Amino acid sequence: MRVIGNFLWFVLGGVFMGLLWWIVGVFAFITLVGIPWGRACFVMGQFSFFPFGKEAISREELYQQPDIGTGVLGGLGNIIWFIFAGIWLAIGHVFAAVLCFMTIIGIPFSIQHLKLAGIALAPIGKTVVTCEMAEAVRMQNASSNLVHIRNKR
Repeated sequence: MRVIGNFLWFVLGGVFMGLLWWIVGVFAFITLVGIPWGRACFVMGQFSFFPFGKEAISREELYQQPDIGTGVLGGLGNIIWFIFAGIWLAIGHVFAAVLCFMTIIGIPFSIQHLKLAGIALAPIGKTVVTCEMAEAVRMQNASSNLVHIRNKR
């Protein structure tokens, strides 16, 4: 089902938003100081091409340790990103979501666009994994948190 969803998504408009992410990424790389944002653009652009069966999660949640993109610098980077590109990519995804929502068959695509719009607002510190891996990480983190809580008592 994911393959069919991704194929239809790509053909019916996902390619345009993915390319838009990549174009923003190229501009970010050209500035040299924008390389971290450009890297995030290419990761999220790939996700935008084929979003079904994948999920964007925090790298800190995935690896259980902070890195430069998930800390204070990542937060500052997301603020800068929001001002220069994030809001515009998010508006593009919301516009595409509204268009998709007008048809009954496009509702799942609309939901994906809204997820991507949320990611477009703050992509620094996130990575894309399969839905199964994201669920497994969340279950593992929840069980390790329970162990920590029990040990504190």
